[in-house]
Amino acid sequence: MISFLITIAVFLLMECVTWLTHKYVMHGFMWYFHADHHQPKYANVFERNDIFFIIFAIPSIVLFYFGANAGFNYLFFIGLGITLYGFCYFMIHDILIHQRFKLFKNTQNPYLVGLRKGHKVHHKHLGKEEGECFGMLFVPFKYYKSRNTKSTVA
Repeated sequence: MISFLITIAVFLLMECVTWLTHKYVMHGFMWYFHADHHQPKYANVFERNDIFFIIFAIPSIVLFYFGANAGFNYLFFIGLGITLYGFCYFMIHDILIHQRFKLFKNTQNPYLVGLRKGHKVHHKHLGKEEGECFGMLFVPFKYYKSRNTKSTVA
């Protein structure tokens, strides 16, 4: 039971880590890698921004390794929480919002439409200094209020 609670707690904490990292690292000293993500898309499959998937996977891999070698202790379940959040981030950000794979294109789920709207607001800012909605799984409630459930991809 404690392993489950650790995993869930880390998963929820990752939204805070994501917000802070997105605002102060991606829109800060690592803007070079994130900038192309805020530009109009062309035929490229990959962006420089994709380096963040690798950067964020490293702590999980290390925690899995040391946690498994120590008899699947708490480190393993911290790594699992990070990995589960990363999977959800990929599903929401890359598949639902940016449609890197053409799935869930016409969803009318209020939560998913709210996420799309919040992310679209984030992407209307093309520079690194401006912006809002830096989180991923929780965006301000105002984006869920609209009864217009049709949403375009950001």
